[in-house]
Amino acid sequence: MPDLDSTDTALLSALKADSRASVTTLAGQIGVSRATVQTRLDRLVRTGVIRRFTIETANAADPERIKAVMLIELGGPVKRQVVRALNRLPEITALHSTNGAWDLVAQIETDSLPSFDRILNSVREISGVQNSETCLLLDQAHT
Repeated sequence: MPDLDSTDTALLSALKADSRASVTTLAGQIGVSRATVQTRLDRLVRTGVIRRFTIETANAADPERIKAVMLIELGGPVKRQVVRALNRLPEITALHSTNGAWDLVAQIETDSLPSFDRILNSVREISGVQNSETCLLLDQAHT
């Protein structure tokens, strides 16, 4: 991963706030030219700093959505291949490496139990996934 300077970090922050912002808008926000923003965006994508552009929908806040956390154990030196396969599944909204007995933690969101069942099966069929444990998120805890 390349070293990020203050322009890169400002650009990433602006994109996190509004990933739909135009190059012109981003340039104005961070005080650089449009050409600089475009060059930086191209480099950040090419080097893997920006892996994908995505949106957050109103459905994500829907309390009826099925949400879960899946703990994943890998078998052998397959992490890169498994991570690539998991990142292709749109129902996986976040993926983290971790320590301890589990190698990865995947956050899953879907709109129905049949769809949830399909995603669980899809993850378990990925070559290199040795074991998994899934916890449904039933309700948000309130204090």
